[in-house]
Amino acid sequence: MFWTKRVVIGDGERGLVYRNRQFERVLNAGVYRIYDPLNRVEVNVHGIAQPEYTGRDVDALIACLGPDLGANFVLADLGTDEVGLVLKNGKLEDVLAPGTRKLYWRGLVRVEVQRISMADSLEVPAEVVRRLRQLGRLSSVTAVTDVPAEFAGLVFIDGKLAHVLPPGAYAFWNFRKNVVAEVIDLRVQSVEVSGQELLTRDKVSLRVNLAASMRVTDPVAARTKVAKFGDHLYRELQYGLRKAVSVKTLDELLGDKASLDADIFAYVRGKVDEFGLEVLGVGVKDVILPGEMKDILNSVVQAEKAAQANVIRRREEANATRSLLNTAKLVEESPVLMRLKELEALEKVTEKVDKLTVFGGLDGVLKQLVTMKQ
Repeated sequence: MFWTKRVVIGDGERGLVYRNRQFERVLNAGVYRIYDPLNRVEVNVHGIAQPEYTGRDVDALIACLGPDLGANFVLADLGTDEVGLVLKNGKLEDVLAPGTRKLYWRGLVRVEVQRISMADSLEVPAEVVRRLRQLGRLSSVTAVTDVPAEFAGLVFIDGKLAHVLPPGAYAFWNFRKNVVAEVIDLRVQSVEVSGQELLTRDKVSLRVNLAASMRVTDPVAARTKVAKFGDHLYRELQYGLRKAVSVKTLDELLGDKASLDADIFAYVRGKVDEFGLEVLGVGVKDVILPGEMKDILNSVVQAEKAAQANVIRRREEANATRSLLNTAKLVEESPVLMRLKELEALEKVTEKVDKLTVFGGLDGVLKQLVTMKQ
């Protein structure tokens, strides 16, 4: 017939009928003849294999269909504090931001929209995190943080501390709120304070290198009570080192470094406890003196060693003289010992003689060289 329009809707399609650009009805799969003598009817055919309705008249359709909307569409109408999870055939496929209003065709794909309230908590359930990671959507809709072992996580929502997290993987909805996650290292850390120019009590200029070990015991205090706890500890170590060196002479510093370490440790520990930091140990690594001071100290050390060597030499000479005197007394009192000493002397002399000529026999030589005391 000339005044009718034949419309065919396939199995994977739906048709929307508009008369005079006003919505009239929904056409399911089938063949239709629509009376349209003045060509004022328009039929828009939509494929429902992708169930999202992409038209611009969502609000008009919702208003026109009213209670019949559920027969053809699934409505996602989210509040300002709600996140929508779109499940297609039971699998999470999309995330809807708060305040979203969207339609999905019923038919080929089973669509379900789950609402999650953000009023009580912004944390994303673990199973949702896993699915969003598979879809590659995790970082676009959430703030993600991984807290390793021996670390602590701090979550700030709109600038306010909201959660302290133990080790694990976490994600938080990042809609309408500014979510920032920070990780604090709780392991023992070392701090180096190098090349500090200082003056001792006796006005000697020197340079000191200091090492300290510390750890964070209260991550909340370390993050919220001081801007950068590492820089704060470094400055306190500098102040403690300067104070400890200024009250000691050079000899005291070089003679007892352990007391210097103890003084710095006591000072710093009292200054950083309130910021959630624990100082485990402090040690002076190097005390570096200027070149002229090194020469002076070397001269002093050389003089001290020379004096000690002289004392030892005099002591040994005195001991040797005393031993010689004792030997002489024994020789004077014992003719036999005298005879032995003479024979020892003769043996030493003969060792250096290359050739010996004897007149009158060996007895004569011995009698003339060695005589016994009568």
